[in-house]
Amino acid sequence: MLFDIDFDVSTDQKKAIAVPLETHHRVQQFIYNEARLLDERQWQRWLDLWTEDGMYWIPQQHNQASPYDHISLCWDNGMLRELRIRTLENPRNWAQQPITHSTRVVGNVMIDGTDPDGCLIVRSAFHMTEWRKDALRHMAGSIIHKLVAHDDSWRIKLKQVNLVNCDDVHGAIQVYL
Repeated sequence: MLFDIDFDVSTDQKKAIAVPLETHHRVQQFIYNEARLLDERQWQRWLDLWTEDGMYWIPQQHNQASPYDHISLCWDNGMLRELRIRTLENPRNWAQQPITHSTRVVGNVMIDGTDPDGCLIVRSAFHMTEWRKDALRHMAGSIIHKLVAHDDSWRIKLKQVNLVNCDDVHGAIQVYL
């Protein structure tokens, strides 16, 4: 998957759709629940939100079109997400002594439409505060989710985190945004 250059990260070829208020509310709750799982370090429940081929992407440039033609801050498939979580949870991981704590606010959840594959394109804004070793760090930006219908909910096919300061020099981003 990491080198699969056919994975579609684009959101510009979207089809506008009418979304009932109930569906919009359920999508918001899905996005809020994902943020809560991350803040509460409920890693396995967070992993369960993903499709098998889902990708997590943090572009390194504003308006970066793809992860294939430019370096990214993060481009994780399922295996790398699981590896990062095992590392976070490992008691011998001294970089997580004490563990990182975070809280995030997510808002402006908007459904943009569907992509050519029928994935729901959802945009939101976030602000996250992270604390570790007497240091607070703030990160903010927008998020694009591509969601695939699954039973009465969704699964994440793509999560693109667009940091306001993506082109800055960053310390290690250890926990997922």
